[in-house]
Amino acid sequence: MFLPQLLAKSAKGEKLVALTCYDASFARLMTRCGIDILLVGDSLGMTIQGHATTLPVTLEQMVYHTEAVTRGAGGGAFILADLPFGTYQASAEQAFAASARLLAAGANMVKLEGGGVLAPTVRFLVERGVPVCGHLGLLPQSVNRTGYAPQGRDVTSATRLLQDAEALMQAGAQLMVLESIPSVLAEEVTQRLSIPTIGIGAGPYCNGQVLVLQDLLGLTPKPPRFARDFLTGALSLEEALVNYARAVREGTFPGPEHCV
Repeated sequence: MFLPQLLAKSAKGEKLVALTCYDASFARLMTRCGIDILLVGDSLGMTIQGHATTLPVTLEQMVYHTEAVTRGAGGGAFILADLPFGTYQASAEQAFAASARLLAAGANMVKLEGGGVLAPTVRFLVERGVPVCGHLGLLPQSVNRTGYAPQGRDVTSATRLLQDAEALMQAGAQLMVLESIPSVLAEEVTQRLSIPTIGIGAGPYCNGQVLVLQDLLGLTPKPPRFARDFLTGALSLEEALVNYARAVREGTFPGPEHCV
């Protein structure tokens, strides 16, 4: 799936369904179950490698996992790959070199964390043929500065997030992940932007939802409040994924209990 197809689905009012994916086996299963976006997330540092944060993940590791997911998906899903920490913050040229590696590995788009300060980098990438997804709110790569606390809960930070979202969109970002922010703020961002928003812990008003696969399968020892175990009560992994996709598209997930 390419970006125009994904954006056309959202333009028709369809909720976009995303999940983190790190290998070919799950990529095949997710594609079969109708997951729109396979996010090769640097969350693999925690879910696959056992680190406490995403910070140790390298570009080479992201390339490896992106290649595996791409082979498994077989063109049936949109591949979104994270730029890991330290591969895009120094300069736009550094970001382009890292992005080129991920696109060559099969990614359809790269995702980077951060606000308006990265708008020039986003513009540089987009002008050179790299589709970009922004990521605002809780930024896992900034854990040493903010921890894993929800963001945008006061007027100042909410205003700044709105400004950052508009700056990234104007620079050319075509998707926006909103993580761990109040649902009322996510709704306002979604209404202001002309690009789809993908929420995680951001309430039901985004244009789509994403979860970490291990949270969805109940494998996380202390899952975040916004997660839901879709494997409990399901007879198979496939049923769990289908139920998740249906819940997102029908608007039954996330519910009020899944908001921060």
